[in-house]
Amino acid sequence: MQDHSQTLQAITECIRQSPQSGGALILYALMNTINYEQAGCLFKLNKLRELSAQQRQLAYALMELMVCGDNRGEEWIQAMLQMDELVRGSGQNR
Repeated sequence: MQDHSQTLQAITECIRQSPQSGGALILYALMNTINYEQAGCLFKLNKLRELSAQQRQLAYALMELMVCGDNRGEEWIQAMLQMDELVRGSGQNR
């Protein structure tokens, strides 16, 4: 299993490759859900069916990252900022 830093990098790269694709947006939604843990981490697990096997592995690694308490700190914040920019910025190019 990859370390948490690699997980964040891999998810960021997935989003960078196709920011408006279904898989990228589902991973982004999972990141945002985990980012607001106090809200109860509500995420529709059936959305995992829409991910490729590789994307599901990233989702599982992301859940493990949250369980370990690594969904905070500077690296997490920077990854979230990058993902926000990728997803929100891509809509401006249309």
